[in-house]
Amino acid sequence: MESRRNAIKLGLAAPLAASASIGSAASSLQSPELGAGLMISPSWPRGIEGQRKADLGDGRYLNPVLAGDYPDPTVLKDGEDYYMTHSSFDSTPGLLIWHSRDLVNWRPIGSALSKPLGTVFAVDIAKHGDRYFIYIPFMKAPWSPPLASFANIFVIHAPSMAGPWSEPIDMKIGGLIDPGHVLGEDGHRYLFFNDGKRVRLTADGLATAGPIETAYEAWRYPDDWITEAWSPEGPKLFRRGDFFYLVNAVGGTSGPATGHMVVVARSRSIHGPWQACPHNPVVRAQSDQDLWWSRGHATCVEGSDGRWFLVYHGYERGYLSLGRQTLLEPIEWTEDGWFRAMGGDLSTPLAKPAGPSVPHGMPHSDPFRQEGLGRLWTLYASSPQDSSRVTVADGVLTLQAKGQTPADCSPLTQLVGDRSYEVQVEVELVGAVEGGLLLYFDDRLFLGMGIDGARMITYRGGKPAYWQEPAPALRRLFLRITNDRQIVTFHYSADGHTWNRHAVRTYVEGYNANTVDDLLSLRPAIFAAGSGQVLFRDFKYRAL
Repeated sequence: MESRRNAIKLGLAAPLAASASIGSAASSLQSPELGAGLMISPSWPRGIEGQRKADLGDGRYLNPVLAGDYPDPTVLKDGEDYYMTHSSFDSTPGLLIWHSRDLVNWRPIGSALSKPLGTVFAVDIAKHGDRYFIYIPFMKAPWSPPLASFANIFVIHAPSMAGPWSEPIDMKIGGLIDPGHVLGEDGHRYLFFNDGKRVRLTADGLATAGPIETAYEAWRYPDDWITEAWSPEGPKLFRRGDFFYLVNAVGGTSGPATGHMVVVARSRSIHGPWQACPHNPVVRAQSDQDLWWSRGHATCVEGSDGRWFLVYHGYERGYLSLGRQTLLEPIEWTEDGWFRAMGGDLSTPLAKPAGPSVPHGMPHSDPFRQEGLGRLWTLYASSPQDSSRVTVADGVLTLQAKGQTPADCSPLTQLVGDRSYEVQVEVELVGAVEGGLLLYFDDRLFLGMGIDGARMITYRGGKPAYWQEPAPALRRLFLRITNDRQIVTFHYSADGHTWNRHAVRTYVEGYNANTVDDLLSLRPAIFAAGSGQVLFRDFKYRAL
């Protein structure tokens, strides 16, 4: 959407920037390099619907801990519990909250933001006293209500991470993103932002108590390093011993594999001066041969056994279309009071943090027996009141049509994290409407099948394709899309039993942020455009 594209141009947000065989045997895990340039792939154990998961079941884990487009992670340690959420961008509802006891296995709780006021950039979770806070940058979007600035900081709060969450409160902070909350040694609360900015908060954390000021300068890498852009962002702060630590991201969140990185500074006072870590950057991909690219935007968190970890995001080599995935890396504190990252290139198993496991993940299949908005499905680029377009009852999801094509209809999408998967749904038309099944990156880039009762409309590259499949002129059809390691195949069926393969296949590795200049992922979607309704039944997902 325009909000992210304009943020890049204005410098408010980070500029945008192998062949796999999936098995289940943990013993087959190896380095991604073998011999002279021959790449092999790690293997993950399988979870719900065959989805890959991190926990190997033997005291080790293999990244990612959240597969799929879960970028800009912010983590709160609350006693023995951990809570995490991510940038939800143009999704309505937004800010899905995840819960863990061991930092590896995560279960979804629910959405904290039922009515986003704009595109949601990187947020911060905080707890103060007995209350929970999420500080949110809302970026002005074509679908958003009036906002004072292009970037606007709001806050929501709740008595529990499970809610109920307040309506967003305008903090009257404009032009800044990536808030990071911290309690200073002076007893005051502060928010730090991108580009070294800071503001003091009122005691209740709901308003400012002073002017925006420049508080720090992020460590700067040599100018000849291959990065996307300077882009100091994502400050996360914590206190350990005598020091406050400020963890930053620099180098741009997409672009070259070696661009994004994690850098650290520390100070004895929240007011500085801030000293840069002598071995910055503490995390950075070494080359495009690494399994994980553009590693950055980290939160530092203590495990239940006293070991410490970084939680951050990265792109998977060869699968940038999956978006920025959530990674977990152990760190080691040194005698001089700094820490070093100990996970290498994250391509091999690591010792799992202590703590009991919660059931990990959630099914992507949906029999449409209960409302799934905010947890499984979200509307793309849709005003808050548009949630009324979706109703679920008796095994049917009814989606009211909007717009004229998949580009302007605000489809329902869901995030997935498998290298290979298959999705299927039954589609029935009511009225002068087009509906169907897509893989959707954004309003400019998608592919899939739509039907309008007279023909099938095939989409590739965000527009109707030159080849239009001679499918039967029906108002009820079963549609299936298979994405097998970036090769996408369409099928359709009149009865759900006998399937016809679409004549054209598509290679989708290029459906990523570096192509379209938008920080999202290629994900399954269902849509309704025109006037009328589309009835969807029995959405099925399985990892291959």
